Amino acid sequence: MTIFRSLSSRNFKLFVSGQSVSLIGTWMQKVAISWLVYKVTGSAFMLGLAMFASLIPSLVLSPYAGSYTDRHNRYTILLYSQLLLTLQSGLLAAVVFFKVYHISVILFLCLLQGIANAFDTTSRQSLLVDMIDRKEDLPNAIALNSSMTNLTRLIGPAIAGIVLSTLGEDACFFLNFLSYFFVIYSLKKMRLNLPAVLKKEENIWQALRDGYAYLRHTPDIASLIWLIGAYSLMVIPYTTLLPVFAKDVFKGGAAAFSWFESATGLGALVGSIYIAGLKSSRKMINVVIYSSLLFSVGVLLLSSASGLLPAILFSGVAGLGMMALTSAINTYIQTHVPDRMRGRALSYFIMAYQGIIPVGSLLIGALAGRFNVIGVTLAEGLFGVAATMGFVFWKKIMHRRKVKGRQLRVESLSAMTVTDRFESLS
Repeated sequence: MTIFRSLSSRNFKLFVSGQSVSLIGTWMQKVAISWLVYKVTGSAFMLGLAMFASLIPSLVLSPYAGSYTDRHNRYTILLYSQLLLTLQSGLLAAVVFFKVYHISVILFLCLLQGIANAFDTTSRQSLLVDMIDRKEDLPNAIALNSSMTNLTRLIGPAIAGIVLSTLGEDACFFLNFLSYFFVIYSLKKMRLNLPAVLKKEENIWQALRDGYAYLRHTPDIASLIWLIGAYSLMVIPYTTLLPVFAKDVFKGGAAAFSWFESATGLGALVGSIYIAGLKSSRKMINVVIYSSLLFSVGVLLLSSASGLLPAILFSGVAGLGMMALTSAINTYIQTHVPDRMRGRALSYFIMAYQGIIPVGSLLIGALAGRFNVIGVTLAEGLFGVAATMGFVFWKKIMHRRKVKGRQLRVESLSAMTVTDRFESLS
């Protein structure tokens, strides 16, 4: 089938099979940490702080990780980051098994996970192009990678709900620890023909500055990074409040919270499958606009939901828009950036996406702790609509400038032609 065409590449098939098992464990751990933190502290702010600790390294380290990835072996970086994540999940399982419920210990392990993820995400995204046999299959591989992530987001929380209710949080963490061995095995079985990494005279900080300079001179790419940054700050952190909706707004338990996560994952899976089915990336900007609006509308509907089932449905709608938005931006960047700048450009995308989310989670958690959670979620949806309208307005201004610039060049060339003819007659 066309939608699965990139799986014909052996290396990518190995990666998807190993990563899919690992990500089920990752989503189980995410649900278990959120539930554990809220159960122990009863604080929406602490939920935001836990998310902040796990993702803030992406904001601080992603540009450095992108420059480092462009200068070193991407496969080796990915392998070692997976080993570090395995160690982190094993420590977390041990901490909870021995009932060391000190929030500071849990936050430290979340921070360690974030540090490993900053390098893991950049190297993994940059390595996708080397995993596929035909470069024209890259957009499909990116979208299928997102589909895999969201399929596991559907399965992982569902399993977590059962495990949390029967065996407890420590079982979720231990299963995640075991899941990492699958992706490590798949990485070791790959046969990659990676280009030789050329030693560059410039230092890594100069490479980082070159990445920033590149974005300054490519406003189309930069505007997408600004848009995802705005959504990461104020809209995507709606997921931080899902335990509050499950436990306090709709008086549910761990199972209700897992339904919210699974619904969000199901919606995100549909969104990523839609992106995977696109035959061309030429209309990706339109997908960005419509999916961002759908995301914002889903969050607005969630804020006004009258019951648990409608709220779960609207969370799925928001998840669909969220994943279509992020996949479309990721695909556009990867298909419009030269190979030599791919790691650095992706690192700024990851910084604006995963790096800003912790700041937003901390902000949204603090606002929800001070004000009504319904009102905060409503404000998130309205902010998303405003951000998309601002992006559309900016694109129209840039289009007019380009058209005007072309007209001026044509008029200038026409004037030169007339002058040349006059001089030849003289």
